[in-house]
Amino acid sequence: MARLPRLVIPQMLHHLVQRTHEGTQLFRDSEDYTVFLRWLGQGAKQFHIAIHAYVLMPEHLHLLVTPEDAEGLSKLLQWLGRYYVPYFNRKYQRSGSLWQGRYKATVLEAQTFFLPCSLYVESHPLRAGLVADLLDYPWSSYQHHIGLRLDPLVSDHPIFWALGNTPFQREANYREMMQQSLSAAELARLTEATHKGWLLGSPVFEAEMAKLTERRVSPAKRGRPRKAVPAGQE
Repeated sequence: MARLPRLVIPQMLHHLVQRTHEGTQLFRDSEDYTVFLRWLGQGAKQFHIAIHAYVLMPEHLHLLVTPEDAEGLSKLLQWLGRYYVPYFNRKYQRSGSLWQGRYKATVLEAQTFFLPCSLYVESHPLRAGLVADLLDYPWSSYQHHIGLRLDPLVSDHPIFWALGNTPFQREANYREMMQQSLSAAELARLTEATHKGWLLGSPVFEAEMAKLTERRVSPAKRGRPRKAVPAGQE
């Protein structure tokens, strides 16, 4: 079966994940993380992508973003490959690509899924056992969202601003939400949608987005089509 085109809808919220080849580390020291973030910021600005949340993991990265146009996300990943991969290969005397095929992405209804997905993205280091406290992980937007530092890479989403009338209220409410953690079902739903490229949102949102793209935005219903009932036998 032919692979569906990646679902990208301009000016909508997207969750993106890019992984390396199995066993290949994307970052080996703090310089690598810092260099990558610098190019990520430059690329996001050049290709008009608002980054709302992110996490850099040793072997993959997650971004929660709003692209201005349909080509921006692909151009951003190409930009990172053009600059970061040669830097990494020179430094560690290796060759070839770092990426494990195409990046994965999905469109999210912001009103329902911005906060869960932001928490999902930033909690990865804790779930992976890299730290005992997310405060100890500097390579994500979490410290920005709870007010420990101002991250120039982050463009705050309106849903985040709706958490409170003051920065203190927003940061405190966000920290409390992170402490409550997401359920296993929420984690699984976000993971599956992103890896399979299906939209997450209400039926109304799904119908609206379907009008803006030439591909399906949700899985086809399983089962054989129902046979037509002969006239008079309804």
